[in-house]
Parts: sequence; C-alpha cells; structure tokens
Amino acid sequence: MSVTIDITGLPPERISFCPSPLAELGNALHALSEPAHHARLHAWTTSTAAALKPELADRLHEADFMWRSARSDFLMPAQPRETLAEELDDLDRMDDETFVGAALEITCFIGNTGRPVPSPLVDASSRRRALDLAAARGPRQAAFVDRMLAEPAATRAWIRRLLEDCEDAFFGDTWRRVRVQLAADARHKTELLRRKGLAEALTAASPALSLEQDERGRRIVVDKLVQRRTEARGTALTLIPSVFGWPHLFALYTPGWQPVIQYPVAAHEVGGTESIETVKLRLEALAHPLRMNLCRTLVRGAHSTGELADVYGITAPEVSRHLSVLKKAGLLTTRRRGRYVLHELDHSAVARLGSDFLEGLLR
Repeated sequence: MSVTIDITGLPPERISFCPSPLAELGNALHALSEPAHHARLHAWTTSTAAALKPELADRLHEADFMWRSARSDFLMPAQPRETLAEELDDLDRMDDETFVGAALEITCFIGNTGRPVPSPLVDASSRRRALDLAAARGPRQAAFVDRMLAEPAATRAWIRRLLEDCEDAFFGDTWRRVRVQLAADARHKTELLRRKGLAEALTAASPALSLEQDERGRRIVVDKLVQRRTEARGTALTLIPSVFGWPHLFALYTPGWQPVIQYPVAAHEVGGTESIETVKLRLEALAHPLRMNLCRTLVRGAHSTGELADVYGITAPEVSRHLSVLKKAGLLTTRRRGRYVLHELDHSAVARLGSDFLEGLLR
C-alpha cells in the first residue's frame, strides 16, 4: 500500500525542498498531545507541557483534533514562508469553505473517491458527518466544531490567536533553534535534486520515498499503510523537512490541493526505515509459535541448526525451514565457525518491532 503522486511532465524547477514554521508548529503540537509517539522528544515535551499556562493548555486541548490523530491540511502549506506570521496571513486569504473543510479533516473520512469533497459549510451531509465525528471525540470538541460551522470567521480568528500564542509561549524559541538545521537539510536536498536527480533526492529525504517511471509516466511513491493517489501535473510539489515530525512521514493528497510531503530529517539516525512489506514479513515470521521459541533461544546467543534440533526435538531440516523464514525477514545474523553455521537473533531489528516483544524474549 502507498500514496502515489503523479508528477508526469512536472519540470524539476516546480519541485522544491523548503522548511515551514507552520508545519513544524503542527508537528510540535502533535508531539505535545501524543508524547508517546515521540520518545526522543521526551525532555522537550515534558518541559514544554509543564511550562504552559493553564489557559493556553486548555485551549490547545480544545482544538487538538486538528493535529492529534489526523493532521489538518492547512498545517502543511504548499508555499512555505520565512515566518509563521506570513504563513498565517496566507491562511487568512483562504476562503471559509476551503479552510473549514481542511481544518475538520473531512476528506480523510470520506474514502478515496478522487474527487473534491464539499465543505460542511455548504453541504448538509458533510456537515452532519463533521458533527458526528466531533461528538465522538467528546463534548468540548463537539462544541468547538459546532462553533466553527456557525461562526467560521470568528473561529478562524480564534485559531490564529491560538497559534500566535504558541509562538510567544514556546515555539518562537524552538523555531530559532531548529530552523538552521531544517534550512541546511533543504539546501542539501535541493543540491541533490539539481546534481543527481529526483530519485537520489527522494531517497536521501526518506527510504520510504521512491521514484517510479514507465510508459504511463513518472510517480513518487510514499510507502504508507494507506492506498491513495493524487497528481502534481500542472502545479508543483513541495517537500518539507521536519525535526519534530519523526517518526511520521506525511503526504497531503487531498483532491484539489497541491501535493505536499513532510519528511523527518533525522529518520536515518535510529531504525524505523524498513518498508511496510519488510515489517509485514517480520510479523508473519514471528507469528508461528515454534519460531517464537527459536527466537527465545537465539536471542541469548548463537546456535547451530543441530543444537536447535536437539533442544526442540525436531529434525534439522525442519529447523532449517523455520530459520530460513526468519532470515528472509531480516531477523537473523549468521556466521561460520569451522564447519558449523551459527545463527543469532538480530537484536536491533527485533527492538524496532517493539521493546515489549524483545523484553519478553529476554525475560
């Protein structure tokens, strides 16, 4: 499964790498609302949350549906600016129907129709859907969405003030610290694009990004657990680096919107770069009870096929078949000692699947 962006005929100069303060603020707010997603940001989320004034924390909670489990489209600007104020000015120029539809993330619940979804301000079914979804999230969110639909201009002004207050309270200092790194990353990817081509620049941005080309055209493929398709023909494509986004890789594919990809600049520093297919292979390999038992032995040290056969009372060929599955999934390392081949569990690969599983094997 993947998000596919058709870029057939799109000239290289219409593809840009550029940091965005609004996008990074959206990621920072998501990290504050879901700190468990961002273990490497634990110190920042803890200290920032502790320093928030109760009134600001209360307002952030009221509006967190825009960045907690889904990312509102307006938080990924197609034309990033130097400052948050400039990007908020761009949002002010967006018409109410577009802004409200983006803020409420209606499109992500409708399905992959490939057609623009009517705004809840003008479409009764979209309105009912928005209110139903908000009610499921709790009374405060329901009241907020009801207010947005009844008074979009006033609610938009409220959202702008909230984001400006976040900049004053914590994000201004944070942005000054990270924007240098983001700008450097964007320059590096732009140079790769110019000198070595788009495929090289995409791979450098994230192993989950790739370029496909055949007789049907050129496509960027984003390896994600969704199946969506959009196109950048005749428009442009923006790629936004993010420090606070890791481990998430976002792709804006809403019909009628310019495609935007937001990638984590430090994803290569810690695992998590395997494809979805590799993760699937690993989970399937570990689902067999005998292979689970083999892993429990192999996590403690290297063993030969014969040793494992003796331990579990099965034939060596049967052990070899199970080891082959684990090796194909990238969960084993092997080395030769004389005439013996020794197998051992790859701790780092297993740890990336989940610390609870690894700790269970070692228990």
